[in-house]
Amino acid sequence: MKDTLISIIMPTYNRESFLPKAIDSVLAQTYESWELIVVDDGSIDGTKELIASYDDSRIVYLYQKNQGVSAARNTGIAESRGEVLALLDSDDEWFPDKLETQLRYMSEKGFEICQTDEIWVRNGKRVNQPAKYAKLEGWFFEKSLNMCLISPSCTMFTRQVWEKIGPFDTGMLSCEDYDMWLRACLLYPVGLVPKPLTIKHGGRDDQLSNCIPCPDKYRIQALIKIVQCWDLDAEQKAVALAELENKARIYMQGCEKRGKTDEGEQVWNLFCSVKEGKKVPLNTLC
Repeated sequence: MKDTLISIIMPTYNRESFLPKAIDSVLAQTYESWELIVVDDGSIDGTKELIASYDDSRIVYLYQKNQGVSAARNTGIAESRGEVLALLDSDDEWFPDKLETQLRYMSEKGFEICQTDEIWVRNGKRVNQPAKYAKLEGWFFEKSLNMCLISPSCTMFTRQVWEKIGPFDTGMLSCEDYDMWLRACLLYPVGLVPKPLTIKHGGRDDQLSNCIPCPDKYRIQALIKIVQCWDLDAEQKAVALAELENKARIYMQGCEKRGKTDEGEQVWNLFCSVKEGKKVPLNTLC
């Protein structure tokens, strides 16, 4: 285990003030065989200079024109060398034993993908997670259809997993992680280190979840993709279609309330086509 190189992928965009806490949490890891690939997605603040101030050859800085978090993660993973990959958002942080504990757990339990429990901090204050967000272990594809049950900054997976479920969909402006983890949960049991080793910060206006309107539109797109493009058994397909119907109905009702009847009907018609087994364009809603 001590020789396994872990590639840590950290996309960032104008997060100069948050980066030190995230990077310092990597430098503090008890497990030392890692590389940190920071993908600067077109920042115009002092991100480049900040990264240059760190004197550690394990930190790699990559710059690209702004393309979004999915493209940044894809870029980082494409340039990585590790047998195992870990994701860390630039405004989150890890406890010092996160990598060591998680890698050992995966090795001992035989998991190819695994996450840790996490602590939520909103606007600088710790908050309790609602019960519906409790993390699970094992096979839980059906339960993951309703909402995203895997947190990027908590997650570690082998390169073999990435080759089967990647890349992140750059056409999805939101819910790209929901889209990715649906595929992961379909193909693999997911491990869970039952210890909060990740601190997830939130509550700010600049976060992606607060900047992109109508995230349910992208969840619907992800469900269409999983039904059309992946080999589901009869039970999995029935549950996925039921969740797609539920989300399409709610979206349609929301459109009706906002006077966007045509948009609501479009989404409902897409669901009906998918249910009938017709192929619809995967980028229809994105």
